[in-house]
Amino acid sequence: MIVLSVNPLVSPDPGLFIWAVVAFGILFVLLRAFAWKPILAALTEREQSIEDALARAEAAKEEMARLTGENEALLKEARIERDNILREAKKMKDQIVSDAKETAAKEGARMIEKARVEIDSQTAIALALVKDQVASLSIEIAEKILQKQFEDKGKQDALVADLLKQVKLN
Repeated sequence: MIVLSVNPLVSPDPGLFIWAVVAFGILFVLLRAFAWKPILAALTEREQSIEDALARAEAAKEEMARLTGENEALLKEARIERDNILREAKKMKDQIVSDAKETAAKEGARMIEKARVEIDSQTAIALALVKDQVASLSIEIAEKILQKQFEDKGKQDALVADLLKQVKLN
């Protein structure tokens, strides 16, 4: 205990104690008035800004999820519409090709029939011309032959007799 009574830093002095408590109280009041309020306000503001940022992030996340869902729905709808358009286009193409083939077949058949009728007509005309020429040539030949035969009176009588025999036989 000797050391305690001799050293003034270790021995409690009531005046020093009171002044230390008063200084601490003044420091506490000053810190509370000027430091803690701004520090607490800054902490509260920081906490509020973090909460707001988290709320905005959550809202953005929900919005992104909603937009992603809408995008997927729009893409699905667009794919369905594209498939429908392609199906319609294929159906129209097949119909056009079918109609074109049918029209071409009808037109070909019509042209063939027209050509056949034309050929038949031309053939009939040609046959008629050939018959006319054959008939006129036959008549000319018959005239020449008859002229030769009718020059002689005896031959004329023989021909008439021969024709009469043929008529009686028929």
